[in-house]
Formats: sequence, C-alpha cells, structure tokens
Amino acid sequence: MLFGVFFIFKAFTLNLTFTLSQKTYSANIIMKTNKSLLSLAVACGLMSASATVNAAGFQLAEYSATGLGRAYAGEAAMADNASSQWRNPALLTYLEGTQVSVGAIYVDPNIDVNGDIDGSKALPLPPLDGSKASSKDFANSAVIPNFYLSHRVNDQFALGLALGTNYGMETDLGNDFNASHFGNEAMIKSVEANLNAAYKLNEQFSFGAGLRLVHGEGHFGAVAPKESIGLVKPGATLKYMEGDDLSWGWQVGTVWQVNDTNRIGFAYKSAVKFKLEGNAEGSAFNLLDPNFHDTGSMSLDLPATAEIASYHQLTDQFAMHASINWTDWSSFEKLVADLDNNPSSVIKEEHWKDNYRFALGATYLVNPKLTLRSGIAYDMAAVSDKNRTITIPETDRTWLSIGASYKATKQLTLDAGFTYIIAKDASIKESRGYESDDAAQKLAGEFTGEVSGSIWLIGVQANYTF
Repeated sequence: MLFGVFFIFKAFTLNLTFTLSQKTYSANIIMKTNKSLLSLAVACGLMSASATVNAAGFQLAEYSATGLGRAYAGEAAMADNASSQWRNPALLTYLEGTQVSVGAIYVDPNIDVNGDIDGSKALPLPPLDGSKASSKDFANSAVIPNFYLSHRVNDQFALGLALGTNYGMETDLGNDFNASHFGNEAMIKSVEANLNAAYKLNEQFSFGAGLRLVHGEGHFGAVAPKESIGLVKPGATLKYMEGDDLSWGWQVGTVWQVNDTNRIGFAYKSAVKFKLEGNAEGSAFNLLDPNFHDTGSMSLDLPATAEIASYHQLTDQFAMHASINWTDWSSFEKLVADLDNNPSSVIKEEHWKDNYRFALGATYLVNPKLTLRSGIAYDMAAVSDKNRTITIPETDRTWLSIGASYKATKQLTLDAGFTYIIAKDASIKESRGYESDDAAQKLAGEFTGEVSGSIWLIGVQANYTF
C-alpha cells in the first residue's frame, strides 16, 4: 500500500499487533458519537494501516526479499525457498530436505499531504478558515522481519512453519496538522504464525493447507487543531483508542505442473475475524466530560485474499512469471462501536471496494551461482476518490523491482531485492457527506487537499538447506 508501514515481529512468540486509528472530530461527533469512539479508533486504526502500507488497504506484501526482487510476480507458482509457503502452502512439495529462510525488508515511505481548511463549514466559524493543512513524510519507516521453516517428510508429504505479517502501518501527522480533528496518529502492528502441510498427489498436482494464528494490537488518536474554537482547547485529545485480539484463519493452495517448463498455482487465504477490545478516552465522547473513559470492542474482519500465478521456463537461463491478486475489501463497509457503558453506534462509513494487483516478472540465470530478477506491478486502490481519507490516503501504486540471488555454498543462498513504488497523486476531501464525517467537519471545518509520495523497499534474506 501506499503509505508507511510499521511491523514488529517477535519470532516464535507470535505477537500480532493491531492498531486502529482514525480521527474524526466535531461538535456533533463529539456529542452524537461519544459512544462510538472506541470502535472508531480501532476500526480507523486498521484503516490507517492501509494508508501507510504498501499493498491495498492496510495490507502488507513484503513477505520475502526473494519475491521483492520480482515485484512479487508469480509467487503462488514460485518455489524458491522455504518462504514460498507464505503465498502457497502447496509449494512445500517442491522443496528438498529441511530448509530455513530468515530475512528482513526495510520500508522507507515518503508521503506528503497538502490542503486547505474551509472554516465556513464549521459551526461556529473557527479562525482556521483559509488556513493550510499540511504534513510532510508522515508515514514512519520500518523493518519487516520474517522466518520460514520447511521439511520434506517423504516424496509426497511436506510440512512448514511461517512467521510474518499480512497487515501493518504507522502514521503520525503531528499535533500541528490543522486537520487533526479528522485524525493525527494511527498505528497497526500484525504478526501471524502459519502451520502448513502439503501433499503431492502425482507428478502434476500438489495440494496444501495451513492454520493461521493471528494477533493484532493498535492505537488511534485525534486532537483539536491548534487554532480550535473555544468549545475544545487546542491540542486537547478528542479521541484515543487502543485495543487488541487474537484470532484464527486458514489458507489453502494448489499447484498444477503442466509440463517440465510450465506451472500454475492458486492460493486462497480466509478472512480473519477480530473483536478488538480496549479502552477509549477523549472529549469527543462527551463534551461535558473531558475526562471521558470507557471500555468496549469493535468487530473487524481482515479480508479474504486469492492469487493465481504462472511460471514459465522459456530457456535454460530465462523464465517469466505473472500474478493476479484479489482482496475482498468490499467487505469493509462501516465501523460500529460497541462500548460497555454506552449504546452501539455507527462511527464511520467506509464503503471500500475489491482490490486487484497485476504483476509481471522475469528471472535470468547468469551462472550456477548468480541469478538476477526484475518485475513490475500495478496495485489498484481499495477506495474510490470519494472515500479516500487523510489517515488512509489510499491510491494506485506502480512497483518497479530488481533483485538477485547468490549461491555462496551448496547449502547457503543469499538474496537481495530492491523496489521503488510510485504512488499516484490523489485528491482528498473530508467531510465526504457521511454523518460521522459531518460531525467532525462542524467542529473545525472541511479539509480539501491532495496526497503524494513514493516508497523505497530494500530486502535481504538468507536461505539454508540442511
């Protein structure tokens, strides 16, 4: 996704953190949605994740440095090393012996937002009218680690363990951002462990499946603009929410070896259902109680995904591969808060749409020790122009990637990948016409602006075969 990623991986402990954050402020929201802040925070935090991630929504694509070098083209059909199981567990049957892959990807997002505040849309008219609302480089850099283990039991059966993440992000627009009433900080960290198994039916077909244990934790915050109206003190917390949960999911995959030089793979990951439980505080819950505090939860589903991929060995040295990925983001329609001491209420309308990603890559064997890769991908936004928000400035992205593998010894291979992501400039307008947005708008005005940026990805990985 387009805007900054934050992921922290705790090896073998599997600690997935989900931070949901979003900012919506306004006298109305503050009075009308004082009961929904918790859900908004959690849900919005997840949405913000999308804004800072490198795949659509708050999704992360960076699972290996090997795949990074080809823009993750053909992943469900590529059996390079133990990391292959993350995208398609059936590929375990293509790996010999016992293999370990350990790596990390450094993500450096450079995302800016620039716009103006229309104070005439606020009640009463605040002094922010006509002022600028800008934030530079508001998505934080991060290191995304991963670990994979595969074991070939016999000619037909294989097992695997994978530790990584599919979702994560962190944004910080700062307290001086003049549209901070719509949100100024959001964070999500996600970690999951997969236990996978694969079976080779015959020379043509292999099947695999895996159980996913996912833990998420996150936080979200919004503050009153520095030149806010007297109703709320400048810099005062309008809303802050943090929550976490542990849940289960599953994945399946299959590989069809058409012939010696052509392979097709298909993989599917289930949705993961969370009930994020935590605390909510801030004056947006109740203007009469600046020390408002409550507990509660919000239901949130991480969307199902699918991939179909192909691999074609055109010559002894040259191969091409391609992928089409689908994510069921249309399942993300709205956020509903369920506080323990207040009635449930809709806090944010989302109305996302399904996302598609198209990737094409190539591999060239220079010699028995050195392999080169390259790839290009186009990642469609998971939101329409109308539903784009400041904390989730989701937009189309183009990936340009190169990479290489070096076989240091018979057992050890070192991989490196480099990607430059070009994010399409996109407009943002809040309020978008939904009741939850209108409430924030009435507090400090309407925001109209544009988001722009790019992302650098650098990955390294070591693969060892016992």
